[in-house]
Amino acid sequence: MSAPITALPTAPAGDAFYYPPSSLLEGEHGEVIWSRPLEGAAALTGARSNEVVLYRSRDVHGNPIAVSGIIALPPADPPPGGYPVISWAHGTIGSADHCAPSRDTPESPAHLWNEHPHELLNQFLKKGWAVVMTDYEGLGTYGRHPYLLGESEARGILDIVRAARQLHPEISARLAIVGHSQGGQAALFGAHHAPRWTPELDLRCVAALAPASHIKELFFGVRTIDEPQPGFAFTALFLTGAIGGDPSIQPSEVLTERAYAVYHHVESRPRAGLAEPNSFGGIEGINLLKDADNPSMTALARQLELMHPDMEIRVPIRITQAELDERIWMSLTTPLVAQLSERNPDRVTYRVYLKDEPVSQTHDPKNLGYHFGTVETDGPELVAWVEERLVRER
Repeated sequence: MSAPITALPTAPAGDAFYYPPSSLLEGEHGEVIWSRPLEGAAALTGARSNEVVLYRSRDVHGNPIAVSGIIALPPADPPPGGYPVISWAHGTIGSADHCAPSRDTPESPAHLWNEHPHELLNQFLKKGWAVVMTDYEGLGTYGRHPYLLGESEARGILDIVRAARQLHPEISARLAIVGHSQGGQAALFGAHHAPRWTPELDLRCVAALAPASHIKELFFGVRTIDEPQPGFAFTALFLTGAIGGDPSIQPSEVLTERAYAVYHHVESRPRAGLAEPNSFGGIEGINLLKDADNPSMTALARQLELMHPDMEIRVPIRITQAELDERIWMSLTTPLVAQLSERNPDRVTYRVYLKDEPVSQTHDPKNLGYHFGTVETDGPELVAWVEERLVRER
């Protein structure tokens, strides 16, 4: 187990917590900057304690940054060797700082989506596992949130485990990474980067529910759609993520004048707000992107390709997909599973909920649809699969 840390700076009150002076950013990635107790809507009700933590990390360009997140300890005493830990990767909520899970309030426009995984996370706590949840780079803290930029997400997912073990030596190195939607894609990248980025951690498995994939095809596929759709909110987010990887990309060279006029919404609105008729959700697909061949388009295409989670992963992988998922299509996830299986023979389990199985909005108490209902439906099987790999001795 990790050694405890000595005195830390006192965490400021309010939103100042998320904006430390640059003098505190330098140091080893995963080191704690400060922390404070967490209460209210963002806290997990099944935890003995919740706290929000600000920790050091690095962006994909090697620059020191601060990332925020949540640490929740289970009610049970730690077992011999310490608590196993789940690093949870959350799904899409947008890029606006006030939408970060650790900042959640009942009044937040992202509250339903932030609260949605709590039922599953409380099941992990009931098993006696610690739960950590990164907000991801630039979500809640300084800078752009590089949406779906896999290496950035991976660093957030892994560094918060280091931070939690500094604050709580009773947390072991035994780790499972679990995520949904954006977080499913992020979880796969986290598992890929773990051996190099955090070699001291004992990663046992990764589980990705409805993981995002084939981002390039989705981005440019809007050019064939002649009507507006709420899903075009993701066009703005995909572009934002790509710029995080390559700041030379100019949004004005990618988006039409009409789309560029509302692009600033990515820094103030949640994903659902970007889907509104007065934002990206009100623009026809054929009128979103310029028909141009320029350096920004070329760089953008390359970054979107890098978001596709086809990679080597050295631990067991579980992918969950519902046939009727209206947001992450099975027609994209099944080829991803084939690619992962080819890269990682005998490591991939693919759990598909076919349309005649009981995956529906009735399994989702917040009536958010099949995409979210799958999390509730799959919960018992998922927990059992993780437990077999996280708790057993090797």
